[in-house]
Amino acid sequence: MFKMFKPAPPVQRLPEEKIDSEYKKLRLQVFIGIFIGYAAYYLIRKNFSMAMPYLKEEGFTTGQLGLALSAISISYGISKFVMGTVSDRSNARYFLPTGLILAGIVSLLMGFVPFFTSSVAIMFIMLFINGWFQGMGWPPSGRVLVHWYSVSERGGKTAIWNVAHNVGGGLMAPLAIAGVSIFATSMGSSYAGYEGIFILPALVAIAIALISFLLIRDTPQSVGLPPIEEYRNDYPNKTKKMFETELTTKEILFKYVLNNKWVWAIAIANIFVYFVRYGVLDWAPTYLSEEKGFNMDKSSMAYFLYEWAGIPGTLLCGYISDKVFKGRRGPAGVVFMLGVLIAVLVYWFNPAGNPMVDIISLIAIGFLIYGPVMLIGLQALDLVPKKAAGTAAGLTGLFGYLGGSVAANAMMGYVVDFAGWNAGFTLITISCVLAVVVFAITWNVRGQEVVKG
Repeated sequence: MFKMFKPAPPVQRLPEEKIDSEYKKLRLQVFIGIFIGYAAYYLIRKNFSMAMPYLKEEGFTTGQLGLALSAISISYGISKFVMGTVSDRSNARYFLPTGLILAGIVSLLMGFVPFFTSSVAIMFIMLFINGWFQGMGWPPSGRVLVHWYSVSERGGKTAIWNVAHNVGGGLMAPLAIAGVSIFATSMGSSYAGYEGIFILPALVAIAIALISFLLIRDTPQSVGLPPIEEYRNDYPNKTKKMFETELTTKEILFKYVLNNKWVWAIAIANIFVYFVRYGVLDWAPTYLSEEKGFNMDKSSMAYFLYEWAGIPGTLLCGYISDKVFKGRRGPAGVVFMLGVLIAVLVYWFNPAGNPMVDIISLIAIGFLIYGPVMLIGLQALDLVPKKAAGTAAGLTGLFGYLGGSVAANAMMGYVVDFAGWNAGFTLITISCVLAVVVFAITWNVRGQEVVKG
């Protein structure tokens, strides 16, 4: 491993009178760093979708572009796990910005060099590489959260951080449109204009990566502060045991993650949650157009509202899991997924001709589904020592993207083709029920109380 990626070593502790003010300042500073850094990853994760209509005009088919697009979900799911194990033994201050810069470079190449969008195979490879670097965003953010925030406050803080992907995803579209406008008029006849979809968001992402580097610090001990549990007198278990020793990859995998039944439970839950999330979101424009008579403007608005409704829903879910259920994430997951189930059934059975009911149903699904998405990542952080947090989160992400996201695209498409939308929504409904069941299994599990010594 490169020397700069090694975890930052502890330094001499600051004088007692400086600890409180420095802790308060740096907690806010590092949080802003991982928030804007992770949001910036989303500026260059979904922009290929914006370029697809332009690429179709160049002769590519929908199926070919869909195949290329699947590369991101496949590689991101694998990378989130692999890079999670690496990030647990890395300095988050370097790790997160490095991945963002590398993903930005891939996007710049696709914008500036026509060769990189010249064939499906080449686009698949470039998007696969982009997805791999995207896997360097979540794990170091998780490492920062568990080192700077204690268990009893982590639900609310993780919920706030988690809306970064809604913020980044929402800002990507206007940046991409601005990029098209700029490059269509300034780059000459050698460019079609759509290249700006890749270029402008990438330039912004790289700039944010540099800002994130200036803000993030790896651990409190690396800047002369005590562990967060000691500072807040908020220990994860009754014995007041803390896990501050850096672990080997073997210890992380085989002692704390792969033999942890609760991590496996939430990883399986993530398959069903992600199937519902992407089964509804990715197919909303097609379903609303074919079955409910929506035009593209109405479908786009419903899609937008689905995403942004997730922001208050995520914050509420984190708050409830902290304050109402006292750090137990399972009960909040059950409540929110039951709500998703009801909203999906209304969305499915609402007859065509009642667009407001469809839009409200989609808003409700968006409001409710992102809470469980956040909770699974949060449980992954809670259920293992701090030094294994990235690996646990990566395992749940691997299951979510390969088992849920890819299936929601491939399986849903074929099921609807052969058996119709009712069959597709039957799968979504079953996934809701199974997610509720698995969350219920973890009902009484609270954070670090189940971590093995």
